[in-house]
Amino acid sequence: MSDHLTEAELAGATPRLQALRDALNAVLFGQEALVDNVITALLARGHLLLEGLPGLGKTELVKGLARALRLDARRVQFTPDLLPGDITGNPILQEEDGRRQFVFQPGPLFANLVLADEINRASPKTQSALLEAMQERRVTVMGQSHVLPDPFFVLATQNPIELEGTYPLPEAQLDRFLFKLEVHRNNIEVLERIVQHRRIGEEPAVEPVLTRDELLRMAALAGRIFLPDVVVNYIARLVDGTHAGQSKTAAGVKFGASPRAALGLAAAARGRALLAGRLNASFEDVRAVAVPVLQHRIVLDYHARIDGLTAPQLVRNLLEEIPVQTQTVPSALRAAKQ
Repeated sequence: MSDHLTEAELAGATPRLQALRDALNAVLFGQEALVDNVITALLARGHLLLEGLPGLGKTELVKGLARALRLDARRVQFTPDLLPGDITGNPILQEEDGRRQFVFQPGPLFANLVLADEINRASPKTQSALLEAMQERRVTVMGQSHVLPDPFFVLATQNPIELEGTYPLPEAQLDRFLFKLEVHRNNIEVLERIVQHRRIGEEPAVEPVLTRDELLRMAALAGRIFLPDVVVNYIARLVDGTHAGQSKTAAGVKFGASPRAALGLAAAARGRALLAGRLNASFEDVRAVAVPVLQHRIVLDYHARIDGLTAPQLVRNLLEEIPVQTQTVPSALRAAKQ
């Protein structure tokens, strides 16, 4: 089998992904770009952070996704009194054959899709319980490691930090999310559709369109999308440009993006290309996913925040400053020519 995706494999994947797109657009009206980003994150096998005011449909989107993919899904409502063991699970003392011993009882984290609802209402200690799970897809309790199901996705929702009773997520945990996506309010036309087709307390009907194995196969296909050397070089220059002193735009940056961000850009660009029905990732794919991949991985300094600069705007400025191609041949290409 070729290392790169073939036309036949692409032709088989495109209608299945379109069916998933249609199913999610029927759950959340008027948010086509958001739905495409959610599917892209799944194809890249990345975790997702949705931010928006209550009532915009964040939770319904995640629940609809679970039904469309026929995945084992669990919901955890994050509250200030939630403890780490309430998520990961706890050892329970049980008696077997006349002996008492601790037996691990898995928590709600042991599912294919975990909805962490209002994640920033829990304490930092509880938030940090997700770190190992999101990165290594396992949890360690009392010195014993327990592997999580495959696939494993955390789709978290959070309220804007300005709301009462919220705790900001630490930078280390934000870095585990492939995308941070903002859910915006609806316009008048979409509100009319919602009023006509929705009732309070009734969930929209969603028919299954993909199985677990089919989703894993789609993610594997995305990993075989061709990523040209010039696009790899562009990704590297973008991530490097988020650090102070490496670009004019980054003058207000305290901490720039990590190498994990570069890997995230590459994976997301491949996922977007597959969703669009293309065999290779392009500069436009990278530019399209740059804001959701980078915005939560950049820490602005005090003066930049006072001046009203935001991380999403900084990434957009960086996209304007960093050219897609340079006159210098990327190192990988130079090595190939020698």
